[in-house]
Amino acid sequence: MVLLTLQGISKAFGLNAILNDVSLTLMQGSRMGLVGVNGSGKSTLFKIITGEMAPDSGTVSMIRGTSIGVLTQQADIQSDLTLYEELARVFEPVQRMEERLRELEQLMAEHHQDEKMLGSLSDEYARLTDRFEQAGGYEWPSRIQGVLAGLGFAKGREQDPARLLSGGEKTRLCLARLLLAQPDLLMLDEPTNHLDLPATGWLEDTLKRYSGTVLVISHDRYFLNAVCDAVAELSMTHLTQYTGNYDMFTQKRQADLERQLKEYQMQQKEIARQQAIIARYKMYNTEASLIKARSREKVLDKMDRVDRPQDESKVRFSFQTRRRSGDDVLMIQHISKSFDGRPLIQDFSLHLRLGDRVALIGANGVGKTTLFNIVTGKLKPDNGLVQFGSNVDVGYYDQHQSGLHPEKTVMDELWDDFPRLEPDQVRGTLALFLLTGDDVFQRIQTLSGGEKGRVALAKLMLKRDNLLLMDEPTNHLDMDSREVLEHALQDFEGTILAISHDRYFINRTCNRVVEMAADGITEYLGNYDDYIEKKRRMNAPEEIDPYGGRTRTEIEKEKRKERFSRESAKQIKQKVADLERRIADVEQRMTELEIEMSDPDTYQDRRYASDVAFEHKELVTTLATLYEQWEEAAEVVADQE
Repeated sequence: MVLLTLQGISKAFGLNAILNDVSLTLMQGSRMGLVGVNGSGKSTLFKIITGEMAPDSGTVSMIRGTSIGVLTQQADIQSDLTLYEELARVFEPVQRMEERLRELEQLMAEHHQDEKMLGSLSDEYARLTDRFEQAGGYEWPSRIQGVLAGLGFAKGREQDPARLLSGGEKTRLCLARLLLAQPDLLMLDEPTNHLDLPATGWLEDTLKRYSGTVLVISHDRYFLNAVCDAVAELSMTHLTQYTGNYDMFTQKRQADLERQLKEYQMQQKEIARQQAIIARYKMYNTEASLIKARSREKVLDKMDRVDRPQDESKVRFSFQTRRRSGDDVLMIQHISKSFDGRPLIQDFSLHLRLGDRVALIGANGVGKTTLFNIVTGKLKPDNGLVQFGSNVDVGYYDQHQSGLHPEKTVMDELWDDFPRLEPDQVRGTLALFLLTGDDVFQRIQTLSGGEKGRVALAKLMLKRDNLLLMDEPTNHLDMDSREVLEHALQDFEGTILAISHDRYFINRTCNRVVEMAADGITEYLGNYDDYIEKKRRMNAPEEIDPYGGRTRTEIEKEKRKERFSRESAKQIKQKVADLERRIADVEQRMTELEIEMSDPDTYQDRRYASDVAFEHKELVTTLATLYEQWEEAAEVVADQE
């Protein structure tokens, strides 16, 4: 059944058209993603659906009585209630039912000798008990605890005053309130922005089981893949609706663009042919030929012209290095850091080699950004050592863009750091990041988050460093900009260490995942999907496939090969080359360790000897996994050739 219909919706602000003849159909129970570049009108469309804003033309139709819950990016919690009390307000109708049940129990006890009164009270009690149970009257306290835990609020925080929460925490609390209220139509604007990976995974599972309908604005492509069964794209004031998740949407959109371009080219070819015939008829200049020319001109005038397909303007850039670093790029050894006596990072070690692409993940507050501040020299560790290899040039992308100067113009922000550039070169660089015309004279403090991110990326590109430390690089970027960034990093010849909650980004750019936790770190070879599979394998016994007699390991190997086969030949060949280089590095390091292990002097320092033996043991496991991945990728390359 259709829950929501939009027909011919148009909206403009002055002369700036935002929506033009937009139509949409949302089915009951559907989970639809609403995507588009920043400023394409997604939030405006949300406001029109909820009635907060009126369209200039068009109609919004919805099933009568539909309850709507909306999560915006601005939390509205200002009360003095605790987290628990704030969420308990959702269940006030249930609490009133419970109060009435207690009153009825008291009345029945007082009138137990009055059969007529007792019968009436008992009937009301039975009816109300049924309603109470259906409304979840016995389970709502545990539901509150479950939602708080799922969205990353630590146990015991339910008694914290809600008004003292950070902006991100208030948004999470608003999301918790909506999930508990369970409206018929749940409208979410960037719900994963303030969630870490475990909380995002919990939200995905919750929305997949959600009994109502979901309409979500999101730039989180992995989230859209996991949750959505339909995607609607706003582009250049128009909306196009697709069935399927995000990956299916991108395939269908590309196919549509190719089909539209082909139709346009074929029509242009036919128009040119007809115009040539008309010109030839006119050249003959006879009565008959002029009649034929006018006839063909009328046909051309009445032709329904196909517009040339246009796509939104996209960021275009690449990362180059001004020199090659040594094979050993970054060595972090036994780093520890505490604040006010509270340990945050304990005995952290990491070794980056040339060409590594490492994703650093972990719960919010575990110390990832603090680690970056230690590596860049902004903080000193309590213990441990940070060493860079030879010829290493460090570039740092700060998710908060704290390195930008609020009072400077965009033009001066780049020019002051790169004074040897000509003005046209500075403007040309900014144009690659869609900052053109008078945009370059805006002050940094007036820019949006996405625009500040693009300025920071422009500066990072110009520096041409060979080690990139990137803290949430896809935050504030629209999907197309994220994809361009991913392509640029795939072609980057240097080394990358990135903090990211963007699982799609990790899948496309990283070959190692390092998970930080309070009790230490764990390294996983491969991308995010490989990390998830290995976590599941660690937590589940070996199982036999009832349909084919295959083990879980064999099934997972097949899944990895399927993912390889969906990538381009160039990408897979690059992975084979990366794996071969990594195998050579590991084998060389194992040889070095074996030489040390055969030297009696090594065992004069017990801790050092233990570290050498442990590293060698880890590399044996690493080498086996690398060879397994290399074989799988090489097989796919052979099949493609």
